[in-house]
Amino acid sequence: MVNCELAQTTVHGYFDGELDAVRSAEFERHLERCPECQTALEGIESLRTLLQQSNLYEQASPHLRERIREQLAETSSAGRLPPVYSRRWFLVPTFGVLAAAAAVLAVVFFVLQPHTHAARITAELIDAHVRSLQPGHLTDVQSTDQHTVKPWFDGKLDFIPPVSDYSEQGFPLVGGRLDVVDGHSVAALVYSRRRHFINLFVWPSRNKETIFETSGSRQGYNWIMWGSPDMEFCLVSDAASGDLRGLKDLITR
Repeated sequence: MVNCELAQTTVHGYFDGELDAVRSAEFERHLERCPECQTALEGIESLRTLLQQSNLYEQASPHLRERIREQLAETSSAGRLPPVYSRRWFLVPTFGVLAAAAAVLAVVFFVLQPHTHAARITAELIDAHVRSLQPGHLTDVQSTDQHTVKPWFDGKLDFIPPVSDYSEQGFPLVGGRLDVVDGHSVAALVYSRRRHFINLFVWPSRNKETIFETSGSRQGYNWIMWGSPDMEFCLVSDAASGDLRGLKDLITR
């Protein structure tokens, strides 16, 4: 049961892009600490995806259409509604629709929720990359020396991210910083490629399983996500997807 008032009054406007910049920023700050609004937003996103991808409609058969015409003709000629017993056949599809709707809700909350969570994490990572491009936000420690960047994280995180410099391969290390994704602190390593900055986000794996690679593009930014039983990684940049692929291959080889 949703108790947060914003989950009932604001989340739909935020999802539809109807809020102004100030109200959107205020709601995003609220969203970070409100699990009820997070759940409401995930449900809306999942339902939209399901409705876009699912075939919930089926054309009536010629026999059914003919029965409907006959029933309408009888009703029109009699000037009244047909008896209840003669309309029962028409109610059956209605119950079928209700059952389908219940199935849709079940899929939304028990099947699609993990995928929605992953999509939200990806969106947060892209937003973190965009924020880092603002003046003074790219790095907390600026150095091309991996032996300077890696020790900097010691004591600031409960893990130490792997840090390497790939200057000889065309991906020089710029530095690193702390960031927050999904309510958890993560390491962000910054590389450059032909005047483009690439963020490599690193955080401990929570599933302790190998994560299959996923990739995509959103709002003009490319991303690649993968993981091991110990760590999860995500590259984000407006650099070409082939460049991200090249850096990912260097990191994983």
